[in-house]
Amino acid sequence: MKHFAEFVENGVIKRQTPNIERALSLIKEAEEKKQFLSICVKSIPPEKMNANFIVDYCYDILLELIRARMLKDGFNAGNSHEAEVSYLRNINFSEGNVVFLNEMRYFRNGTKYYGTILIPAYAQKVLEFMNKIYPKLQELAKGV
Repeated sequence: MKHFAEFVENGVIKRQTPNIERALSLIKEAEEKKQFLSICVKSIPPEKMNANFIVDYCYDILLELIRARMLKDGFNAGNSHEAEVSYLRNINFSEGNVVFLNEMRYFRNGTKYYGTILIPAYAQKVLEFMNKIYPKLQELAKGV
């Protein structure tokens, strides 16, 4: 996966005036989605849960927090989720976290555009990953 600086150099990432209002909106959206996902996971029996739903929601929650931090830092990735994932390195997440989130991006694209059906075990792994990095990412998104 490319490093964030490459996306900036290639013009994929644009510099802009920090957009605090939009960032706060994304943080709120991520928090509400996480609460909703938590309710779903607690109230829907595992055999009835849809693995694609869990992966999509976890991915969206994490990307919204990354996007919020980028907006606060004066960056706009447009539609490049890959560039947003690579930004994790800039905010001191491990390479393992970057690789796993990029894998999530790949599988989520499969569910959205190619009809991929994910298995519950992978959804559980994604849920655990999201719960592990969410607090730090939320704190970084809220910070200045």
